Amino acid sequence: MEIKKSDDRFIPLRKTDVIQACIEMDNLPKESVKQFQLLCQLIISTIHFDYHQSLEVLKDNYAPFDPNSDTQSIKVFSEDELKAKQKVFAKAFSQVLNAANFEKITEQDLRDALEEESLFKVRLSVEFNDFSEMVFYRRGEYQKTETVKKWWGLKKDTVTFTNYDKVAVYIKFKEKDYFEQHQKPISHFEPGSTIIKLFQNVPKADLEMLFPNSEVRMRTIDKAIIGGSAIAGGAVVLVTKLGASLVVLAGLFSFWLGLSDQSVTISSQQLVILGSGIGVLGGFIFKEWSKFKNRKLRFMKALSDNLYFKNLDNNAGVFHHLIDAAEEEECKEAILAYYFLYVDGPMTSGQLDTKVEVWLEHKFNMKVDFEISDALSKLLRFGIVVKQNHYYHALPLVAAQEQLDSRWDSMFNC
Repeated sequence: MEIKKSDDRFIPLRKTDVIQACIEMDNLPKESVKQFQLLCQLIISTIHFDYHQSLEVLKDNYAPFDPNSDTQSIKVFSEDELKAKQKVFAKAFSQVLNAANFEKITEQDLRDALEEESLFKVRLSVEFNDFSEMVFYRRGEYQKTETVKKWWGLKKDTVTFTNYDKVAVYIKFKEKDYFEQHQKPISHFEPGSTIIKLFQNVPKADLEMLFPNSEVRMRTIDKAIIGGSAIAGGAVVLVTKLGASLVVLAGLFSFWLGLSDQSVTISSQQLVILGSGIGVLGGFIFKEWSKFKNRKLRFMKALSDNLYFKNLDNNAGVFHHLIDAAEEEECKEAILAYYFLYVDGPMTSGQLDTKVEVWLEHKFNMKVDFEISDALSKLLRFGIVVKQNHYYHALPLVAAQEQLDSRWDSMFNC
């Protein structure tokens, strides 16, 4: 069961489905349908061209920090140049995420995630001091209900929790001298590097598993299970296996401490008993330690398996995913805003915002916080919508098409 929140800017439809839904409302004359489809393609192409430039900015400024790069740089950047590139990249990356309708996850959300009981049933520890920068973004927040097994499957509980459709992670590690100073291992990452990851279907309570340096820690209940087993097993071993050895050792210590005047002579048989006892004790300790390590390894495997299916992309590959998502959102917003202005006449920003949100809710049962200001700013920039006395007017289809055509001509003839 999933309940969408009303403050989500994300429109969970493909742009082609949005175009088709507009046509199916039959508000367009039949002779205008092809013109509308052509105008939509021009809008999509224009936005795609803009985001291609954004992608190049991201790639150029991330290249010096990319831990997975397979190309060589012909220039050695100074420290100031690297800081400048990092700053440009962080700003461009944030703009793309905002355009794709991602929301920043607050520090309070992260703290809540660390304090809440994980649905994943694995306790994780994160060393935040390893990072110089750390930002999480999410999209598609909703309440989800699942059945969780407890007590080895003997009990089932229904749990309702906050879930995120997508989570983007931006983390920059501290420089090498920090890790050398604190004698920390750096085998699985590059100091000073910036990592970017994209995940899907992440419960809010399990955000800590997305950190690159998270380590598995035994939960209290797991320690209690292992400790209880060790105590019970140890008592059995003491009674059944180490009784004879304890008698010999008790006699020796009593004589050495002056508690007994009777000297103890250790025969070869008693040495064998002592040796057997020490062997049994050592075997018992090794067995319990192995139980602890094996349980921890099972948790680590479960963590790896879970992340395997949640991970969508890494580092530079995330750019292409997010650029595509941003293009989709920008296109849907622009097309919906133009369509309703065209078929329903001039409207104020607030009227148009309400019009689109009500239509999405009635047509698709989606509660969306439509990005009206972003949509109108694009249409005004393209010149296919004009503003007069707080009212927005859509140009006729043919005029709008000619306006975008001339915009393309000016871009390639400059």
